[in-house]
Amino acid sequence: MGQKKPLFRSVNTRTHGVRHGSGAKAKWERHTKAASTNVAAYGSMHSGQRHGYDYTPLFKFLLSRAGKNWDDVYSEAISRLDQEEPIWWMVAPDLSEGQAVFRSGESSYFSGLYIDDDNALALVNPDVTAENMTPFCACCTHTLNGVRLTTPFPRVDDLSQD
Repeated sequence: MGQKKPLFRSVNTRTHGVRHGSGAKAKWERHTKAASTNVAAYGSMHSGQRHGYDYTPLFKFLLSRAGKNWDDVYSEAISRLDQEEPIWWMVAPDLSEGQAVFRSGESSYFSGLYIDDDNALALVNPDVTAENMTPFCACCTHTLNGVRLTTPFPRVDDLSQD
């Protein structure tokens, strides 16, 4: 039996104009008189950041396993990942720590999950859907669980009439 595909994918980080994090500021601070008092200026420019991975396949995998035994889901997910941390971005250990939605990119949102009392994976708020979620700005195309939000962003005129 062949090995299953990983639950993450590499994204292009070499294209001209691709910027990740705020590391560009450091190049202007090094080798200056002000930097001689700043110990951090002499440290690594990479600071443990990991760029170039998209965990959307993991998030879709976890959503598709809602209602299943958490131990089985976790063991399969961890065997197909490079690190454990992205699982906990979406899954909370119990409902009190869970979030209804979490942001995975600039305008991509996913439903939050938690581990219920029966050790099953469950949605924190199953009532949140792409039909009833409001976008956070008018300039982006927002998605929830990979589905485009259908509610339009409220215009300023609409807000002033309330």
